[in-house]
Amino acid sequence: MRWVDLAVIVLYLIAITWFGSRFKKSQKTLKDYFLGGRTAPWWAIAFSIVSAETSTLTVIGTPALAFRGNFGFLQVVFGYLLARVVISVLFLPQYFRGEMYTAYELMQRRFGQRIRKFTAGTFLILRALAEGVRVFAVSLVISVVLGTGELVSIFVIVCLTLFYTFEGGMTAVIWTDVVQMILYVGGAVLSFFVILHQIPGGWNHVLQVAGPVHLFGPGKFQVFDFSFSWSRHFFETSYSFWAGIIGGCLLTTSSHGTDQLMVQRLLSARSESESRLALFASWIVIFFQFALFLVIGTLLFVHYRDAGRTAPVVLDRIYPDFIWHNLPTGVAGLIAAAILAAAMSNLSAALNSLSSTTIMDFVKPLSRVTHPESHYLKLARYSTVLWGAVLFVIGVFAQYYSHSVLEAGLAIASILYGGLLGVFLLGLLTRRPGENAAIIGMAAGLVATIVMQHYVAYTWYILVGASTTIVTGLIAGLFFPRTTYPEKH
Repeated sequence: MRWVDLAVIVLYLIAITWFGSRFKKSQKTLKDYFLGGRTAPWWAIAFSIVSAETSTLTVIGTPALAFRGNFGFLQVVFGYLLARVVISVLFLPQYFRGEMYTAYELMQRRFGQRIRKFTAGTFLILRALAEGVRVFAVSLVISVVLGTGELVSIFVIVCLTLFYTFEGGMTAVIWTDVVQMILYVGGAVLSFFVILHQIPGGWNHVLQVAGPVHLFGPGKFQVFDFSFSWSRHFFETSYSFWAGIIGGCLLTTSSHGTDQLMVQRLLSARSESESRLALFASWIVIFFQFALFLVIGTLLFVHYRDAGRTAPVVLDRIYPDFIWHNLPTGVAGLIAAAILAAAMSNLSAALNSLSSTTIMDFVKPLSRVTHPESHYLKLARYSTVLWGAVLFVIGVFAQYYSHSVLEAGLAIASILYGGLLGVFLLGLLTRRPGENAAIIGMAAGLVATIVMQHYVAYTWYILVGASTTIVTGLIAGLFFPRTTYPEKH
C-alpha cells in the first residue's frame, strides 16, 4: 500500500507548486516581487517567519536531540524571545524609516556603499552555505520515502520550489509558507498521537522510562541547566541556560535583525506595528513547535527502548524513518509531505532573499544606465534560477558533513552572524567609527569566530564575533572616524 502514501506526497507537491505559481500575475514591480507589495496581514507574516525559522532541520533534527539527550534545547528558544525585544526596539524603527528592500541598505545609510556590499556579500555566502545543509536535510527524507539517492532527491525538491518562487516572488513565499506551516505542524501533532498510541501503557509508561516532568532534571524532560564555570568545558557545552539565553538571543538578533531571509519578511508588513506584532506572535508558535518535536523525540526513545531496536546510524533519520515504516498507510504519506513542506517553505524564502540581495545591493547600484522596473524584475527571476543551481551544488556536498544537520546548520550560520550583528550594532549604537573602521571590525570578528570555533560550542560563536567586531571597530574608529553624515529620513 505504499502507493497510497506516494500518491499523497505527489498530490501535495503538485498542489503547492500550482498554488505558488498562481501569484505570478500580481508581480509587476520589484516591490511586489521582493516585498509582496506590502499587503500581507501580520498573522501570515508571523506564520512565514515560523516556516523560515524552523525548516526541515527542526523537523528531523530536534527529535534526534531529545532522543539522545533532553529538553535542554528549549533554553535556546527562550533566548529567541529576548532577541525579539531587542529587534523591536533597536532594529525595526530603523528599517521603517524610508522604503527599504534589504537589510544592508541600512548599512549604507550609516557607513557607506562599501560596507553595504561587504555585509550583503557576507549574507549571500552565509545563506547559501546554511541553505545547502537544509537542502541536504530534506534529501534524507526523500531518500527514505522514494528509495532514491541523495542527488536525485536534492534535484527534485530544488526544481519544484524554484518553479513557484520564480513565478510568484515574495507573495508566493508568504502564502505557501502559511499553508506549509499548518501542514507540517498538523503532521507533527498527528504523529505525536500515533506514536503514543503504539507505546503500551501510554503516557504513564513514557514518564516511567523517561523520568518525571521536571524542568530542572534529571531525566529526558529536563529543560534548565544553570551550572556555570569559566572552564573550557563550560564553553564547549551547547545547552546550558547561559549558553541558551546569550547564544539564542544573539543568534535570533542576528538572523531576524541582519539576515535578509528574515528582514525581508519584516519589511513586507504593512507597518512597523504590524511587523512587531508578527515578530512576537511567531515566537509563541516557535516555542510550541520545538516543544512538540522534543516530545516526539522522547516518545521515539521510549518506543525504541521497549522494542529493543537499534537507532539508525544517522540519528537525524530516526523520525522520517519511523513515520514511513511504522505509521498507517496514508498517515505516513501525509506526515512525509509535511516534512517536505517545511523544506520547500524555507528554500523558497532563501531563493527570494538571495535574489533580492543580489539585485538590490549589487546589480542595481552598480548599473550605470537607468533601466525600467521590468528589466530588473526579469533579472530578479534569472537570479533566482542561478541561486537555485548554487544551492543544489552545495546540498550535494553537504552530505559529507558528519554532524547533526540541525547543529550543522546553526553552526554555519553562527560563524558569519557574529560579524554581521557586530557591525550592525556598531552602526546603530555608536557615532564615531567610519566605514573603514566598520570593515576592519567586521573582518576581525569573522577571523576571531573562525579561530574560536575549535574551542567553544556554536552557541558562543556569535558572542565572540560580535564583541570582537564592536571592540575592534571602536578602536579603529579612533584612526578612521566618520567623516560624512547621510541625510535624515
